[in-house]
Amino acid sequence: MSAPTLDPRVTERRNPRTVDIDLASPLDIVDLINAEDRAVADAVATQRAVIAQAIAAIEQAFRAGHRLLYVGAGTSGRLGVLDASECPPTFGTDPRMVVGIIAGGDHALRNPIEGAEDDPAAGAAQMDVQAVTAGDVVVGIAASGTTPFVRGALARARERGATTGLIACSEPPAVMRAQADWLILPIVGPEVLTGSTRLKAGTATKLVCNMLTTGAMIRVGKSYGNLMVDLRATNVKLQDRAERIVCEVTALDREAARALLQRADGRVKRALVMHALDVDAATADARLEAADGVIRKVVPNAPPPVGA
Repeated sequence: MSAPTLDPRVTERRNPRTVDIDLASPLDIVDLINAEDRAVADAVATQRAVIAQAIAAIEQAFRAGHRLLYVGAGTSGRLGVLDASECPPTFGTDPRMVVGIIAGGDHALRNPIEGAEDDPAAGAAQMDVQAVTAGDVVVGIAASGTTPFVRGALARARERGATTGLIACSEPPAVMRAQADWLILPIVGPEVLTGSTRLKAGTATKLVCNMLTTGAMIRVGKSYGNLMVDLRATNVKLQDRAERIVCEVTALDREAARALLQRADGRVKRALVMHALDVDAATADARLEAADGVIRKVVPNAPPPVGA
């Protein structure tokens, strides 16, 4: 009888701490999963320098009018699409600025199309469909570090002149490393259930994606202090948040803040500059454009302290 083959991908290995999880009580299952999850943030922290490098590259792309594109399959692809879809309401961005691509297309968001990840040519074709060009940043997401769809996409993106990066939770092989300009590798170890990368690997991936888009958006002026001043008020909750931000920063009452936002066509950043400089909307826009969209360069005062 031959010896069992040890998969080189850590995401496919068995976790010695959870071998009896099938006998565990509900509370014990919670404790086991929670104990494993505690290591995720620390794994992400080991990648702080390269995450910062990636944020700088994405900032540069955004400032030049280019895009961030995530590419993945299965859970990894869904996480990329999720992060991309949250940017327009959070930061008021054009949906084309951050794009999520999943193997198998949008149908795969709700339905498992597991074989789609095995086709590198399909990944490459998506880069052609998206008209990826020099200046764009393409980030592959592959928990195992081996997904052929992602490898094909990154290879074609590099051929088209884009900057490429990879998020993986297992050491990628040389053929995958060769397609990425930088590697973000939060190695979270074997999963609670062997190979179920929607668990720790998925959590680590979400944390990294949060940092990439949030960091780059902050750098291009989408916040004032820690206030989201470029949010898009597309529902009652966000309209309320926009009014509260204006109230907090300007000390206006709710009615006056609402009126100011109406004159600013609902744009919080524009409203704050209009109020601070006592100018009209067009002048506020011109001042912001001259300052690369960074409100602190136009309104030098910091937002009021928390709790003031």
